[in-house]
Amino acid sequence: MAEITSKADTNQYQTGAAAILLACILWGTTGTAASFTQAVSPLATGAFTMGVGGLLQALIASKIIAYQRRQLWQFRSALLCSALALAVYPLAFYTSMQLAGVAVGTVVSIASAPFFTVLIERLFGKGLAISRRWWQSFATGALGIALLAGAKAPMHAQSGRDYLFGIALGLVAGLAYAIYSWVAKAMIVQGVKSQAAVGAIFALGALLLLPSLALTGENLFANPLNSSIALYMAVFPMCAGYLLFGYGLRHVEVHNANLLTLFEPVVASLLAVWIVGETISLLGWLGIALIGGCLVMQSQPKGG
Repeated sequence: MAEITSKADTNQYQTGAAAILLACILWGTTGTAASFTQAVSPLATGAFTMGVGGLLQALIASKIIAYQRRQLWQFRSALLCSALALAVYPLAFYTSMQLAGVAVGTVVSIASAPFFTVLIERLFGKGLAISRRWWQSFATGALGIALLAGAKAPMHAQSGRDYLFGIALGLVAGLAYAIYSWVAKAMIVQGVKSQAAVGAIFALGALLLLPSLALTGENLFANPLNSSIALYMAVFPMCAGYLLFGYGLRHVEVHNANLLTLFEPVVASLLAVWIVGETISLLGWLGIALIGGCLVMQSQPKGG
């Protein structure tokens, strides 16, 4: 019986991990897609895609949200904190990509999230033990991230200042993402359905983000290309991607889930090279290989 339970746990973990990796593929397309917009502020891109994507998620989960409204009300403070973090995330993330480049902006934003998640768990969690394998895989991934980011460093002083500010905003995005995912996982663990938790957080986040379009969204729908890119990112990476991530959180601990999201900057970097025309040095490719090793280490259960 114990063996059957173990196999079931393994299958559930791997299914959850697969859902998170599929979400990462969708998320990894956002930087490349955004790079083709014409005269659109990164603030507008972030506010629209996350805001509309959030409303779609809330609509899909509306019945579950209504059914669990009492449980959600018990988490009202955490919900508000998570919604604020979710509102900050796309604004910092898309601006980071504009200043530091698609590859580096994505890398720093996503790669810093696992570290911030563990820090939050240690400060506010219940003394969760982090295994040696997690730290080994984190160190492997962090080295890969450093090589990939360093391979894209600019050569000129002015662009260097922008580059550093872009990295700083990437760290802000990573912290915001860690807060969102930690709160969502805490709610799911305590009995809230993943769709209700994610849908409620995104609904509140959308209410905070969408009004900013009055100031930043001037060219968002100026032509068919801008419109189609905005709608694609709202429906697929933001709505479908976060539904997949919410499902994955049912079966994967949040610090492991955020480590798996290191797959996103790999996808983003490859697309930036193949489609956008960015270049990555040999050290950068070595960094991608190390991130792949980190993902392999995290692809099996008992990695918490």
